[in-house]
Amino acid sequence: MLALVSIAVSTLLLIALCAGDPKRRRAARAGSEGQGTATRRLLAAAACLPGLLCVLLGDPAAFLIWLGGCGAAGWLVTLWFGQRHAGRSGG
Repeated sequence: MLALVSIAVSTLLLIALCAGDPKRRRAARAGSEGQGTATRRLLAAAACLPGLLCVLLGDPAAFLIWLGGCGAAGWLVTLWFGQRHAGRSGG
């Protein structure tokens, strides 16, 4: 259960990180600048905290599940944002 909650929290933070990425927003011709460097670093650090919590609680299996789950979730988030962009540009 700890691993699933950790993956969910990290995934939400990855979505927030991806949504405000300045390079992605420029490529999509979105209006605002996106997130600043400090905000992106804070979100990235916060996305790693659930994994650290798994380690500190002494649950190596949950940490490894979190690690794999976040990798897979990161790819899925990237694909999802890429499809949203491709749908808007028509190709």
